[in-house]
Amino acid sequence: MSMKTEYRNVFAEIGIPEADVKKRLDEIKEEFFHGRDSFYHETDDGLAYLEDTGNFDARTEGMSYGMMMCVQLGMKEEFDRIWKWALKYMYMEDGFNKGYFAWSCGTDGKRNSDGPAPDGEEFFVMSLFFASHRFGDGVGIYNYSEWAKKILHTMIHQGEDGPGAPMFNRDNHQILFVPGSDHTDPSYHLPHFYELWSKWAYEEDREFCKKAAEVSRKYLSVCCHPDTGFSAEYAEFDGSPMSRPIPWIKDRHDWFYSDSYRTVANIGLDYEWFGKDEGQTKAASNIQRALLSDMRNEDYKIYEIDGRVAGEKALHPFGITATVAQSVLASELDDVAKEWVRRFYGMPLRTGERRYYDNCLYMFAFLALSGNYRIY
Repeated sequence: MSMKTEYRNVFAEIGIPEADVKKRLDEIKEEFFHGRDSFYHETDDGLAYLEDTGNFDARTEGMSYGMMMCVQLGMKEEFDRIWKWALKYMYMEDGFNKGYFAWSCGTDGKRNSDGPAPDGEEFFVMSLFFASHRFGDGVGIYNYSEWAKKILHTMIHQGEDGPGAPMFNRDNHQILFVPGSDHTDPSYHLPHFYELWSKWAYEEDREFCKKAAEVSRKYLSVCCHPDTGFSAEYAEFDGSPMSRPIPWIKDRHDWFYSDSYRTVANIGLDYEWFGKDEGQTKAASNIQRALLSDMRNEDYKIYEIDGRVAGEKALHPFGITATVAQSVLASELDDVAKEWVRRFYGMPLRTGERRYYDNCLYMFAFLALSGNYRIY
């Protein structure tokens, strides 16, 4: 598989000077990691964590996101700090979830749960592979590629010869909401990651990853509503919203809400990296049109996947603008798409309590749309 060497700068395509885009990216990088509202925190012992400012904890989601951002931006020192914190406090050496990472810890490192969340492992694996190729492997915890392969192997095979459960359904090749569950989360489907894993994983895991990429693209084409492009937060293996009750979860997750925003961003990046369309890319133009009026009015709501309003104001409006703008990578660059990109480019990073999730999605969207979210 030849590696991609050219990446679109959509900001430049709509007339923003490349020098201005680079300057803005440098400003975002500084503000995200070192600004007054930064939630990236370095510790006295050489580690670092990203804090979920709405829940006052460190999550594998944010930690693995931070590592991906660092490898994309060439920040090896910060990458290693985050990786060391994750290994010290989150990685589970024994027990039912041996080989996984505890999804939530206090900012002091104390675990809030011994359960893992597969989106964290997915980004750990991909960022470690990229770090291996961009920074080079070292020894021990700095042997990035070996760690990536080991974590991925656990994700696929956990429970075959002992306790635990895998993060993929081994029959249908779909990523799971949590290990061993009977449903999935559309925003966890990352075919662009799986495609690369099919080249870099342990030899015995490559065919599984190749199949997972094929399955996920087709899955994304059916889990996104044919008119709105919205996906549910949790969904059945056939793509329909997962409305069955989950014993330990009290809230609804069969609507277009926080997790869901990532789905079309993932579709956009997958198409930018590999250009493969199994029907999933139509969600990009659909969602741009479905949310256009609310974007213009700065009035996003909580929605059923068919577009009906289901609740009050969205919790992460900056994240919606960022992810829908990123979806432009998979759509025509028409007037509607250009309007989304311009709106996003002119939008500042979020401040306040809920800035963590929105600003993570913001950083990824800016990297992707400026041609700086790359395969290494």
